[in-house]
Amino acid sequence: MTFTAPTADQRFVLDHVVGIGALADSDRFAAATDDVVEAVLEGIGDFAAGEWAPLLRAGDTVGPKWTPDGVVMPEGFDEAYRDYVEGGWGTIGVPEAFGGQGLPFAIQTAVLDTLGAANMGLALAPTLTVGAIEALIHHGSPEQQALYLPKLATGEWTGTMNLTEPQAGSDVGALRTQAKPRGDGTWSIKGTKIFISFGDHDMAPNIVHLVLARTPDAPPGTKGISLFLVPKHRLDVGGNPGELNDVRVVSIEHKMGLHASPTCVLSFGDNDDCVGTLIGGEFGGIRAMFTMMNNARLNVGLQGAQVAERATQAAIAYARERIQSPRAGSPSRDSVAIIEHPDVRRMLMRMKAQTQAVRALVYFAAGHVDRATIGEAGAQDRLELLTPLAKAHGTDIGCEVASIGVQVHGGMGYIEETGAAQFYRDARITPIYEGTNGIQAADLVGRKLGLGADGKGGGVFAGLIGDMRAEARDAGLVELIEACDAIGRDLMSRDTDDRLAASYPFLTMLSTAVCGWLMERQGRAATGEGDPAFLAMKAATARFYVEQIVPEAMGLRAAATAKAEILYAIPAEAFGA
Repeated sequence: MTFTAPTADQRFVLDHVVGIGALADSDRFAAATDDVVEAVLEGIGDFAAGEWAPLLRAGDTVGPKWTPDGVVMPEGFDEAYRDYVEGGWGTIGVPEAFGGQGLPFAIQTAVLDTLGAANMGLALAPTLTVGAIEALIHHGSPEQQALYLPKLATGEWTGTMNLTEPQAGSDVGALRTQAKPRGDGTWSIKGTKIFISFGDHDMAPNIVHLVLARTPDAPPGTKGISLFLVPKHRLDVGGNPGELNDVRVVSIEHKMGLHASPTCVLSFGDNDDCVGTLIGGEFGGIRAMFTMMNNARLNVGLQGAQVAERATQAAIAYARERIQSPRAGSPSRDSVAIIEHPDVRRMLMRMKAQTQAVRALVYFAAGHVDRATIGEAGAQDRLELLTPLAKAHGTDIGCEVASIGVQVHGGMGYIEETGAAQFYRDARITPIYEGTNGIQAADLVGRKLGLGADGKGGGVFAGLIGDMRAEARDAGLVELIEACDAIGRDLMSRDTDDRLAASYPFLTMLSTAVCGWLMERQGRAATGEGDPAFLAMKAATARFYVEQIVPEAMGLRAAATAKAEILYAIPAEAFGA
């Protein structure tokens, strides 16, 4: 199964959605010149296609193995990851002060996009490391930054997020892992964490675990949580990995998909000899966690685009090769490639349009990370509003496109050897982890709609609606934008149950409006100079999205305006009737 990086679409989105040229005009991102951007996109495309994509099947069928000495990755993964490190791909978006190249986060997003489309399971290792880097940049002490950031920046060491526990699930405030002072400024860590992606592996000499825990006499709930840096190997006096730090891999999960990523149960302090250092001050764990989590949520939304891209490429290749039946209405009775049949064309066009739309949505959010970095007014608040859209809608579409990919393959799509089923299995976790999509919808209506509200129609949501309203041309898109505006303002005045009952359909409506706005913009830009074949495809997918997908979202209006009463019309026991 071949893979080609979506370089042309990435560059188009960076130019016309992110506005990479304007970012490069700033002193902070002056290095992001046209030739540098082009070299990064082309280089990562060649690397991913040549070294990461060929390992996709082995990651799924062989997968990592648990041993008493730790997790062993499939053959070839160690070399492929080492070449990623040596190529400097992990340093793209890290500030120069911490050993990175200082390029925009949007460029780093494009790099992860390509790596994940080539091999989504393997790409989780650098994706999680990015979150650890962000937490240390914003909350780490100078000593922690000096010791750990240079190695994390290159990817020589990898990072993890350790939040979830068996009894807590999404309720982080219920965690029980303990941290006790050792009297020398360090802490003794003891507890169990589950669902830790790349919690252990043999591709790096050290793994930096960021662990949420409670200190003695901490207040209950989220207010009593602190964050600790717990390396797999303690560092010696030279800053190199030394003795093991009493972190044990209890098991790796047997999952539906994403087999190449070892999802671990980790036990800290079985021998009361696990040592960590505090990040961001005692009881500052939630603040530091959300730095990691918000970064991770954008990157999980990006996984939706990744898996959609790979599933689409596979479906197109199959549809071009599979010969079956004459084309209906044709005078010729010769069988044709199934890509000639209207319903297959419909599926492929939907796959292309949805993939490009969610790529635009996630890159648009990523660009606001960079705009916030250079101090652009309102960028951080808009990023906060866009994050639940990018995470939830991006992953919903990843699942949809992967499912359509199975359908394009027909019966062969249900057979593992074609590879189409893997994309659906891999995608299905993405609406669940890093905050379920229901949690994203609750965050949207519970917190993000009210950002910057002044009681006079202002606010971050109103600003986004205003920008879309000013630029949208298609009548259906304008109708959807106006509906989102009216529903959003109404939701802000509802009680909690009614607001939450409508949250998910509203999130989908608003996400589709933003995607439609960005796709329509790209469709207009596709009339300019460039590769004729790519521009024709872009114009067609933009038109398809606006004409066929945008109107679908209006069908959610009834659900997005409904009250919670029907959901509680029967008691819980009656659901089993």
